[in-house]
Amino acid sequence: FEDYRDAKKKFFDYLDIDAIALINTDDRNGKFMVQNTKATVKTYAQHGLADFRIKILENTFEGLLLSINGVEVYTQLIGAFNAYNLGLCYSIAVLLQEDKEKILQAISLLMPVNGRFQSFKCLSQTTAIVDYAHTPDALQNVLETIQNVRNSKQKIFTIFGCGGDRDTSKRPIMAGIAEQFSDTVILTSDNPRTEKPEDIIDAIYSGIKQLQKVFKITDRAEAIKLGLQLAQKEESAILLVAGKGHETYQEIKGIKYDFDDRTVIKEVANLLEKRN
Repeated sequence: FEDYRDAKKKFFDYLDIDAIALINTDDRNGKFMVQNTKATVKTYAQHGLADFRIKILENTFEGLLLSINGVEVYTQLIGAFNAYNLGLCYSIAVLLQEDKEKILQAISLLMPVNGRFQSFKCLSQTTAIVDYAHTPDALQNVLETIQNVRNSKQKIFTIFGCGGDRDTSKRPIMAGIAEQFSDTVILTSDNPRTEKPEDIIDAIYSGIKQLQKVFKITDRAEAIKLGLQLAQKEESAILLVAGKGHETYQEIKGIKYDFDDRTVIKEVANLLEKRN
């Protein structure tokens, strides 16, 4: 991480005296970035003083009500991480001398990106969330966002796997994160590519400590079905299906098969509702 941070800092080091450097002061690396810059430094933050101050007034699965420098704006984007993203966009646009009212209007018209914290009702008492999170940091951000938005009665069911032929060290780490922030975890296949799905799942499972709250189901559609069945038994639940997001395929031994988490969730939910 230090190498990544230092490489990024060079962008700020090379700025001219007539440039502007914009940093997030809530991030401890923000001030580090501008230690040697010649540019004029501007700041944005959700906490503490800053040139551009973002405050979350309401945070729901339908969207965010924000105050940006004292002016309220509603957006369909969800979560504190998107409050930072929108605050950054607003700050940049203002520094580029765009009209403040037009910036806020543009923010209010933004639509969520497919497969990025995409939420929808799939059963009468269940909210499904599909997200592309396939790294430890991304999975933790999504689950922390869910924790911050959900009500205290909502159980969290997390379904995820890890891609084959990719970084193997992250597998047990992601298991621990899912276990920490979820009531139930279902480990399944992602894009196994040339690896055996069962081997990937076993590698993830090695990071689990509370075995009683974890299921292993190789077939992703069956994993989603189990997740919905378990969620259906609860008074209220959130089903997170992570890892593939916007992807509409599953890659197995070099062949891409049609598979869309969103479609499968809706189809299985409809069947379960008809049975009841």
